[in-house]
Amino acid sequence: MLAIRLPQSIEKRLEKLARRTGRTKTYYVREAILEHLEDLEDMYLAEGALERVRSGEEQTIPLKDVVKRHGLQR
Repeated sequence: MLAIRLPQSIEKRLEKLARRTGRTKTYYVREAILEHLEDLEDMYLAEGALERVRSGEEQTIPLKDVVKRHGLQR
C-alpha cells in the first residue's frame, strides 16, 4: 500500500483523465510509475558507476578495445 500527496493541479488532471477514459486514478498512477521506474533505476546505477570511475575504484575500457576483444571489427 502506498499513499502519496499530489499537488492539487495534478490531482485534478488525473481525475479528469480517469473520468474521460473510465479508468481509475490508481491505474494511471501505477502506469506512470512502471513507465519511469526502470529509467530511474538505470540513472542511479549509472551515477554510482560514474562516481566509482571518478574515485578510481573502477576503470573504463576504450570502445576500440571492447570491439576488438569481442570480435566486432569490420
